[in-house]
Amino acid sequence: VSTQSTWGLFPAMFASLSRCSNPLAEFRKVGGQSASKATNYLGVVPAFLVYGYAAFYCLRNCYYSVPAGSRAIVFSRLRGVEEGVKGEGFHLKLPWIERQIIYDCRARARSIASATGSRDLQMVNITLRVLSRPNANQLPKIYEMLGVDWDDRVLPSIVNEVLKTNVAKYTASDLITQREHVSQLILNDLKQRAREFNLVIDD
Repeated sequence: VSTQSTWGLFPAMFASLSRCSNPLAEFRKVGGQSASKATNYLGVVPAFLVYGYAAFYCLRNCYYSVPAGSRAIVFSRLRGVEEGVKGEGFHLKLPWIERQIIYDCRARARSIASATGSRDLQMVNITLRVLSRPNANQLPKIYEMLGVDWDDRVLPSIVNEVLKTNVAKYTASDLITQREHVSQLILNDLKQRAREFNLVIDD
C-alpha cells in the first residue's frame, strides 16, 4: 500500500466526524424524543385504568335481582325511599345513586317466652309461637319506621303486651280449661296490634 493512498483516508474520516460534531447534543436530542413519547404513553395508561374501572363499576352496579318470595324497595340518595315496591326478578338501578333493600316476605316462625301474672296472682310461663311477615305493600313505611330487622324490634314487645293483658283476665286453672278460647283472643289482639306496624300475623 502506498503512502499516498494511506494519507488519503484521513479526509474521509474527518468528513465523517464533522457530520457528528457534537455527539452529546445528538444523544440528548434523541433521548428527549424518547422521553416525551414515554411520558405520553404513561399519561394514557392511568386514564385508561380510570375509565375502565368506572365502566366496570357501572356495569356491575346497574342491576339487581329479587329472589323468590321477596320484595325490594329502592333508596335514592337524591329522593330518599321511593314509594314503589319491586317484585321478583331482574331490575335496573342507577349506580351509587340508588340502593336496593330486599325483604323476605315469607312467613317466619318465632317462639317468644313470657312470664306474666294470672288473675289469681300466680306466675304463668307461656311460650307463644308466632308466624309473622311484613306487609309487602307497605315496605317503604316499614323501612322508615323499623328498618330491616322489624321482627326483632316489634314482635317481642307486642307479644309480651298482649299476653300480659289477656292472661291477667283469667286464673291459672281457666287458662288450662279455656285454652282454645284464650288462644283465639290472644291471636286477635296480636293481629290488631301488629297491623299498626304494617305487619301480618298468620298464626
